[in-house]
Order: sequence, then C-alpha cells, then structure tokens
Amino acid sequence: MAAFELFRPAAHTSCVVFASPHSGRDYPQALLERSALDARQIRSSEDAFVDQLFSAAPEHGAPLLAARLPRAWVDLNRAADELDPALIENVARRAHNPRVASGLGVIPRVVAGGRPIYSGKIGLEEARSRLDQCWTPYHTALQTLLDEAQARFGESILIDCHSMPHEAIELAGGRGAARPHVVLGDRYGAAAAPRVMARIEAAFTDAGLRVARNTPFAGAYVTQAYGRPARRQHAVQIEIDRALYMDEKRVAPHEGFEAFRTRLAGVIAEIAAIGREEAGRLAAE
Repeated sequence: MAAFELFRPAAHTSCVVFASPHSGRDYPQALLERSALDARQIRSSEDAFVDQLFSAAPEHGAPLLAARLPRAWVDLNRAADELDPALIENVARRAHNPRVASGLGVIPRVVAGGRPIYSGKIGLEEARSRLDQCWTPYHTALQTLLDEAQARFGESILIDCHSMPHEAIELAGGRGAARPHVVLGDRYGAAAAPRVMARIEAAFTDAGLRVARNTPFAGAYVTQAYGRPARRQHAVQIEIDRALYMDEKRVAPHEGFEAFRTRLAGVIAEIAAIGREEAGRLAAE
C-alpha cells in the first residue's frame, strides 16, 4: 500500500510546497482487525478531507504531498524515535515526552479523546516496519520537494495542512464571533520569516477568515524539523476548523463543503503567489 500521493503541477512556478500528513484514509485491514475501535471511532483523529480541501495547489504551480495511510497507523507529524513504551514491546523509557506520554507518539496508542486503539501491545519489529514503509518514504519525498524548490527558486515554503476539532478553538482565545477559523503555527517565529507568516495570514484574512497565531497549535515535528528560515526554508502549520466543512460526528463532508473548498482555493492561489513573489525578490537581490 502506497504511503502517499504526490500531485505535481503541470508548470512548477511557485516555491511553495503543500503537504497533508494526517488526511490519509487507507486503513490497513490488519489495523481494523486488531483495533478496539469501530470504523468511525478510529477516524476521530484523522484530518479528514484536508487533502481534498487543498487539491487546487497544483493548479497554481505548487505540488501537493498527501498521506494515504492514516494517522492511527503512523503519525507523520512526529519524530521517528518518538516510540511509546506503553504500546510497543521492548522500547526503553526515555526522558519525558508529553506527546508520547499521552499516547500520541509516532505509532499512536490512542485516538482523539484518549480512546485506546489496541487492547494490548505491538512488537518492535512491526513498529519499525511501519516506519520503513510509511514514515521514511513520506519524509524523503517531502525533503526532496523542498530541495527542488530551493534549487529552482532559491527558497522554499512548506505549508503543513491540518484540521482542528471545533471544540479546540475555545483554547485559541475566543468564544462566539471571536473564535478563529484558522490557526497558523510557526513555532513562535522560529520556523518562518515574519514577512512569510504575515503574507500567509493576509491570504486567509482577505478571504474573510479569522486567524490566530500559535495558540493552541504552534506546530509540531514537521514545522520544527523543516522550518529553517535562516536557510530560506520556511514552514508554517495551518489548522482549519472542521466545522467549516464537515460533520465531525459522522466524519463526512457537510452541505457547505464545496463552497468552503472554493473559498479556500482563492487562499491557495494567494499563498502560491507568495512563492512566486519570493522567488522574484531573491532573483532581484
């Protein structure tokens, strides 16, 4: 089973790379048979349909890398060594890691709401096999895309695409009309240059979407590992309120899905344009 799909533009004109690590929905039968959860519950931590929301990226000159295997199988937004000794046999305990301790390591022990995926442990060899077949190919492809952008344009901008539960938005600093639709994470300025972050924020606000920065999501492994603004490699995590496009309980698009995807296509076009303008700015220096 393929770990990801790569959608390349007919003409590569932007230094932006879009990636969706948590929208995979090809659930291995081995996972479904061993899980204590039903087919809907196991999808609760999936960023469902995010790859479809960002499907317009190639039309605007930017590639889209989308996971096919689900987050419940391997979490591509974790480091490969974030192994959970409470789930995986023969893994030595290491310094405290809050993600691993909560069951959200690279091989997750739980889904949203802390519900256990398995009734027992899995073997270390199985965990390593999953990483070899899923984590490594995805991250190799992602770095290759960023290297290609660097070679072609002199800069790369990674847009790490995610969705967030509607209930999480209260943590972002507002209730009612003040709630943000989108949370942008750049590790509090460490993962992207201020001008890049400001332009991405403007792309969303110009589309009438309310935006917050870094709270409650500042970016996880991908943003931290790939955000190197001093090397002209920027990374910004995008979290979109799921209530804007889907029914979270049914894990299904709602009646506003296509309208929101069309709205987001305009944002994608603006972000891709940032990549063209950045390349032009560098060429003029």
